[in-house]
Amino acid sequence: MLVAAAVCPCPPLLVPEVAAGAAPELDAVRRACADALGVLAAARPDLLAVVGPAGPEGQGPHPQGARGDFRGFGVDLQVRLGKGEAASERPLPSSLSLAAWLLGRTGWAGPVEGLGVAEDLPAAHCAGTGRELAGRAGRVALLVMGDGSACRTLKAPGYLDERAEGFDADAARALGTADTAALLALDGELAYGLKCAGRAPWQVLAGAGDGADMGGQLLYEGAPYGVGYFVAAWT
Repeated sequence: MLVAAAVCPCPPLLVPEVAAGAAPELDAVRRACADALGVLAAARPDLLAVVGPAGPEGQGPHPQGARGDFRGFGVDLQVRLGKGEAASERPLPSSLSLAAWLLGRTGWAGPVEGLGVAEDLPAAHCAGTGRELAGRAGRVALLVMGDGSACRTLKAPGYLDERAEGFDADAARALGTADTAALLALDGELAYGLKCAGRAPWQVLAGAGDGADMGGQLLYEGAPYGVGYFVAAWT
């Protein structure tokens, strides 16, 4: 059963070594993520499942102890998902590497596993995956990684799209109120067109939280660099 969830964005720039001189610009996001992860720790889950977007090589389950790094972003920094060593040598996708970095900052010591999901995964499939995750243990928490649209400004990665602001507002409202129906209603085709990396992970969360009577709180909402970033906590 889902007892808590944290939603965080997944730009590698959250890692100060990657952001370098621009690191202070995302301090507010880092603080909000730390607060959201504190909610997970307070829930004392039997299992923490980390869900994030992934390309083909990173999709599927990643066991506790799996390793990731930020070499692709010019930084020789390695991370590990939880404690111990994983039998699998398959590296974590970028989103789960960032989750591992966030968890490492909090000293997370409990059971944890990762799941990389395709950004174009249909909503029904996402919801089913979420329900399966929620049934993995008596008390399950989710750390859900994903960005909003990447089309909020002219200098955004996806350039300016006038639909982006409304899409992000709907997503932020749903995440901040733990509205699972609204999350599942997010248009997957529109999300893909707006380069939204969070739609599928958010809909996995919606499936996990369906019927769990969760309450939500939006801890951060903004669009640094023209990309929608949201931090939320569900309890």
